[in-house]
Amino acid sequence: MELTGTPFLILTVILVPVSITVALLFWGKVRGPQPVRTLSRIVMIMFCQVTAVLMVFVMVNNANLIYGNWDDLLGTGDHVRAVPSVAPENPAGNGKDGQSDAAKQPPKALQKFGGVNDPAVPGDVQKTELKGQVSGVDGEVLVWLPPQYNDPAFKDKKFPVVELIPGYPGSSSTWYGTLKVSEQLKPLMQQGKVAPFILVSPRTLLLGNHQDAGCTDISGKINADAWITRDVPQMVLDNFRADPSSDRWAIAGYSAGAHCAAKLSLAHPNRYRAAIAMSGYNDPATEGDSLVGKDPKLREANNPVNILKSAQQPPKVALLVSGAKGDGYEDGQAIAAAAKEPTKVQVEESTGPHTTDMWKRMVPSAFEWLTGIIPVQ
Repeated sequence: MELTGTPFLILTVILVPVSITVALLFWGKVRGPQPVRTLSRIVMIMFCQVTAVLMVFVMVNNANLIYGNWDDLLGTGDHVRAVPSVAPENPAGNGKDGQSDAAKQPPKALQKFGGVNDPAVPGDVQKTELKGQVSGVDGEVLVWLPPQYNDPAFKDKKFPVVELIPGYPGSSSTWYGTLKVSEQLKPLMQQGKVAPFILVSPRTLLLGNHQDAGCTDISGKINADAWITRDVPQMVLDNFRADPSSDRWAIAGYSAGAHCAAKLSLAHPNRYRAAIAMSGYNDPATEGDSLVGKDPKLREANNPVNILKSAQQPPKVALLVSGAKGDGYEDGQAIAAAAKEPTKVQVEESTGPHTTDMWKRMVPSAFEWLTGIIPVQ
């Protein structure tokens, strides 16, 4: 039974009145010595409490899609098939695989796509299981196509792309199911207010034992950066009419995903033209489960401010960084202070708690800003 499925939710709802009924029926019928009767009644009370807490947890999880399945919840999932050495990118390369020589390109990642099978996710979102050729990471990738994509008038057109990164823990479904990104943007795309982006959300919860890879390549452990910035984009290019120019690609995230969006865009300006970071942070150690935050060298190297300061030349990237005071706003100001032309950083102060409800409300304006950077063509 799936964690986020309707059957499990119904089961948890049914268990609450059942546990209360059992307690009422057997409360006065318990026999035996006083210690036995007391212990039995304590067990009944605990059973009632556990079922109530379980029901609330499932409702909250289904609403926010924090954990996509049992493995994610229990920390038993591991999506690392291998940890190959990732070859440095060719700065002269224009393709998403970073290679200018076609002979060096990996075989095309032609994929089969199906439904997401999650009632919270719109039916027009597609899902595929991708085996990363560069990273050695395996995981699902969700893709939504803009309304213009299947319009005969656009049959020869290539579309801009935005990668959507969830927080930690987080599901590849959260942007679609909780933030309602496709449902909010579809009418804006039809009205011409937002560019017709292909929206792509890869799995980022890749390690077991509740470890956060922080969208980083960690020697001998995982190639999470290569998964997001190389394998997933190449798959999109191989299967859809996506524009290969880095000027037509962006990355967006919230919370831990905002940290990823900011640092990956600044570290890979040959892949991304812009980034949206909502309520993020600069110091990887802000996330207690981050493996990057526990390694001093990786911690320093993966701070967006340090990426800017150490860059040989300022990256041509535009960032929209938003956050409340004490929750990303000051981090955005630090990035802006370190930025030099042609890097552009717009910092906006948001009001509200660190929740998906706030980020959901910010989606339309954030993508209208992005359309100013990657315009409708």
